[in-house]
Amino acid sequence: MLSVLIWLPILAAAIIAILPASFPNHRIRLTALIFSGTVLAWNFFILLKFDISNAGMQFKEYLPWNETLGLSYQIGVDGLSILMLVLNSLLTWISIYSSSKGTERPRLFYSMILLVSGGVAGAFLAENLLLFFLFYELELIPFYLLISIWGGSKRGYAGIKFLIYTAVSGALILATFLGMVWLSGSTNFAFDAFSTENLSTTKQILLLAGIVLGFGIKIPLVPFHTWLPDAYVEASAPIAILLGGVLAKLGTYGLLRFGLGMFPHAWSIIAPTLAIWGAISAIYGAVIAIAQTDIKRMVAYSSVGHMGYILLGAAASTPLALVGAVAQMFSHGIILAILFHLVGVVEAKVGTRELDKLNGLMSPIRGLPLISALLVLSGMASAGIPGLTGFIAEFIVFQGSFSAFPIPTILCIVASGLTAVYFLILLNRTCFGRLDNFAYYPKVLWSEKIPALILAAFIIFLGVQPTWLVRWSESTTTTMVAAIPSLEKTVISEVALK
Repeated sequence: MLSVLIWLPILAAAIIAILPASFPNHRIRLTALIFSGTVLAWNFFILLKFDISNAGMQFKEYLPWNETLGLSYQIGVDGLSILMLVLNSLLTWISIYSSSKGTERPRLFYSMILLVSGGVAGAFLAENLLLFFLFYELELIPFYLLISIWGGSKRGYAGIKFLIYTAVSGALILATFLGMVWLSGSTNFAFDAFSTENLSTTKQILLLAGIVLGFGIKIPLVPFHTWLPDAYVEASAPIAILLGGVLAKLGTYGLLRFGLGMFPHAWSIIAPTLAIWGAISAIYGAVIAIAQTDIKRMVAYSSVGHMGYILLGAAASTPLALVGAVAQMFSHGIILAILFHLVGVVEAKVGTRELDKLNGLMSPIRGLPLISALLVLSGMASAGIPGLTGFIAEFIVFQGSFSAFPIPTILCIVASGLTAVYFLILLNRTCFGRLDNFAYYPKVLWSEKIPALILAAFIIFLGVQPTWLVRWSESTTTTMVAAIPSLEKTVISEVALK
């Protein structure tokens, strides 16, 4: 059942890549849409079959692969990964649908997107460390090509920078995985085949540091974020949607699955440091976003800030905070996706992303009133306005984290306030203001509005009915929290050892 989510996109990528040259370009896009839509529908079918009361892995599949290496095809889904799978397939479909019908080299373009989708799904489903790493690295070259070939004027630089940072991330993660298995004395890389509990505290912290640094680059967290603005800005809007909405979630998922899940004792020791790190990332991302004049770069830096909230929730490790962290991962994905799509539409119609050159887009004279209204909605969601999904995710994280880390939580709340500041700047200068001319921009087609309307529906529905956002992960996160020593106990035990 789960293998469909991995291998159907990969099979579709292979089929599209070998289509004859005489095959019309618009039918290549339609073929990609049909395959990605099928994967999305199958994902919703799995969601309906998912048992929210079961904290463990469900729909498990196992196939021996290489017993000498301890590598097996072992996959499953639980509350930590089910929403990430839905997010991946949804944004893949949105990305393909929102791509231009005149995209050059469409066979390669859509093949790479579908290959990324299959690789990301495999990483979220893997129950074997080496299998996870193989799928984790599978998206590296496709994303490099998607940035370097279809990106902006500095696409070559952005692509190489992304490639280097992501390669370093993968090397750190692989080295840590090998260390985890070898030090534990196991010969199998399956999640349930070894335990880190028998390792000394020093070894656990060193291995956990590799996990945090490796996935921290992918998220990315400050100061490993410098690849992000270049990659997000130079990538085309559909690819920016995948970079921010899906790729970054591999990093946060990895922290929760392998950091918190496999090193509960060491995690409780470094949790205060992680909470401070999350607060710094949140404040830094918000402050730098305020200083931007390019609206796409502003949205990119906003992502850095919002990733800090997830790290704060993971560090606090209370049941409420961890549910909030998972909810924030999904909410951030759909909010960032709609923002990048709308910015792409504005750039295509107006010809610029500069705040100094944009004004009055809400006016019917400009021809972009609905796009502007959706931009206002998505800005409000990102700023955490009540009634929208961004608010409920952030509120749960802050409420769950305050008892453990009050000062970092307050700093993240301040960062959330700063988010409202830079989005007010963006909206005031783009959607409102006096018209400096009476230019009427090209009409926005309904096909260009549909992706934003779909994402807006998710933002509103999950904001009004937050149970549909948090119910999937509650059982799994509660079980994970139960294995983590309380912060007070950890501090007392460390002092006693000294």
